[in-house]
Amino acid sequence: MKTFLLKLVSSVLLISWCSCFLLLPNGVNALDSYQLIFERALEESRAGDFVKALETWDQLINLNPDNALAFSNRGNVRLILGDAQGDILDQQKAIDLLPNEFDPYFNKGIAEEVLGNFDEAAKDYNWILDRDSDNARALYNLGWVKGSQGDWVQAEALFEKASMSQSDFVRARFSKALAKYQLKKFDQAENEFRSIIRKYPMFVDSRAALSALLWREGSFGEAESNWIAVVGLNNRYLEKDWLLDSLRWPSIPLKDLLTFIDLEK
Repeated sequence: MKTFLLKLVSSVLLISWCSCFLLLPNGVNALDSYQLIFERALEESRAGDFVKALETWDQLINLNPDNALAFSNRGNVRLILGDAQGDILDQQKAIDLLPNEFDPYFNKGIAEEVLGNFDEAAKDYNWILDRDSDNARALYNLGWVKGSQGDWVQAEALFEKASMSQSDFVRARFSKALAKYQLKKFDQAENEFRSIIRKYPMFVDSRAALSALLWREGSFGEAESNWIAVVGLNNRYLEKDWLLDSLRWPSIPLKDLLTFIDLEK
């Protein structure tokens, strides 16, 4: 569960680490000390030392129970450690303290998705989009909500808008191509995968998806050539259990990839 959540929030969805903080009003020394603890907690979180980070965020909240950003960051850590409900509680506390801050809504939406509460997640992302209609991260995450609900037409449109709002948002472009694959727009999907690979040759997911699509189309030699590159970049693609636990692909490209891998073996 922990591995799946870590993969989900780092590679598919987009959590937000809050990097500024609310200071304690108890003198310069107290402020300096609190800032150092906050920075240490943030560093531990970003470095993946989540058990230690959780303890540090707890310490900060005990020192200042009105720090909304500490609650939001602690919620992210709780999510990665498998406590999605605890994350929602922390993000809601952050929202109560800072009702106009976007980050807790992002992070709460992700926790709702993990629990399968897609309507609630959509509310969180739409709250952001009501105030910033071109927010690429909210568009992207809402796209995955729609995809999870089976609406890949809407998902494709949202991924498209996210990629237009942020030109270097390669994962939005890739997700758009996956949506096209699911909608059987195979030529468009192939063109998008190839375009991504030309610009980002180390982006392994696009190579893997292209391998599956080329196999479907009967281009076996090119599929195998791309697959060699995939395995060279990340040999975990050979592990079926890892793929099922870690990839959040639509059913058609995922089925094609798994069938292709079985044939390769």
